[in-house]
Amino acid sequence: MIKVRDLRVDYDNLCAVHDVSLEIGPGEVYGLIGPNGAGKTSTMRAVVGLIEPTYGEIEICGVDIREKPEDASQIIGFMPDFPPVYDDLMVWEFLDLFAASYWIAPAERPGVIERHLELVGLTEKRNSLVIELSRGMRQRLVLAKTLLPDPQVLLLDEPASGMDPNGRADLKRALKSLAADGKTVLVSSHILSEMSEFCTSVGIMEKGRMVVSGKVDEVMAEVMGEGTLVVEIVGESDGLDFIVAGNERAGAIKRQDNTFQFPFRGDATAASELLATIVQSGFRVASFSRKREGLEELFLKVGAKELS
Repeated sequence: MIKVRDLRVDYDNLCAVHDVSLEIGPGEVYGLIGPNGAGKTSTMRAVVGLIEPTYGEIEICGVDIREKPEDASQIIGFMPDFPPVYDDLMVWEFLDLFAASYWIAPAERPGVIERHLELVGLTEKRNSLVIELSRGMRQRLVLAKTLLPDPQVLLLDEPASGMDPNGRADLKRALKSLAADGKTVLVSSHILSEMSEFCTSVGIMEKGRMVVSGKVDEVMAEVMGEGTLVVEIVGESDGLDFIVAGNERAGAIKRQDNTFQFPFRGDATAASELLATIVQSGFRVASFSRKREGLEELFLKVGAKELS
């Protein structure tokens, strides 16, 4: 897991990161978002040990990265934005080179390489030269390289940059699989619509400070306020608006045919009680769900205007 306390990073007279704290547990995918110059990359580079922070505490799986940097590096995988690659190698050779540097036994390397090519959707490109790959495919290749030593903690800076829709779908599947395996993932990206599909927690930075941080649902509730319920009815729906209007937690109703949408201030228990009332009143409910705002709406609500 990752623990950061009161992190500050200064460059000459510029404070890039100002007293940032965050904690990411096993199985979490934490999305770090913010405008240009917000301090996202500086935060990630400090966490991975590539830059010396002005002050602050950083622990990776209980290891103080400033006191035991070598121990911490063995459990961290870091993928920078615009990572370098070797153009004159074939895809499998590129991974084999790094597998050897990670001390993976020669007999195990072919199987390890194939598994990671499949994970990132590059199996069919195994014999292609790296120079022939698109930028998005290079991103996927570097992600596979980063995952070779099976790190417990992953820091990915703009991993979806340049990827086509298929590549992004493979990335989402990979991140969900890593989280299911108990890995801790910190990912920075400007593609907020994609991040909202796999992040369990989120932090928004602006001008070097952490504006808001926490579980996605908790942050949404704190920043966006009341949620929205959507109810779809099969058959006769007249009278449902009166039932909803009679609930003190519900707001103004918008109706389109047999679909009703309205603000709702209650939690999951309160929503289930409303659903029970609707069903007991004789309405046939086809769907009943809480509409979830995306990270774009959250980002703009907090006040940031320019995505990095």
